[in-house]
Amino acid sequence: MLTDATTTLADLKHRVLAFVRERDWEQFHSPKNLSMALAAEAAELMEHFLWTEHAASHPRAQEAARRREIADELADVVIYALEFANITGIDLAAAIEAKLAANAKKYPIEKARGRADKYTEL
Repeated sequence: MLTDATTTLADLKHRVLAFVRERDWEQFHSPKNLSMALAAEAAELMEHFLWTEHAASHPRAQEAARRREIADELADVVIYALEFANITGIDLAAAIEAKLAANAKKYPIEKARGRADKYTEL
C-alpha cells in the first residue's frame, strides 16, 4: 500500500503515466483538456463544502460517510495535476520549490504571519 511517507513524487508520476498509457489516453490529454479536467475535479471537491461555515468544514472533512468521497475527489485533482506535469514536461518538485521561494518573497513571515491578506495589502 502506498503512503505519503513511503512514496515519492516520481513514483506517483510514473504510476499515473503507466495508467494513462495502458489505456491509450495520452491522445486526449492536451494541456487544455487536462487543465479543464483539473478545474472540474477541484469543483467536485469544493462541492462537499459548499454552504458550510468555515469552522464546520474541518469536522465535515472527517465525517466517515463523506471522507472516502472527499479523498477520491482530492486524488482526482492530484492525478490530473500529475498528468499535466507529465504531458507538459514540467518538473513538479522544481516548480513547487520555485513557487514557494517566490511566495516567501511576496509573503515575508514578519508581515504575513497570521494574516490572510493578499501580498499587495500587507
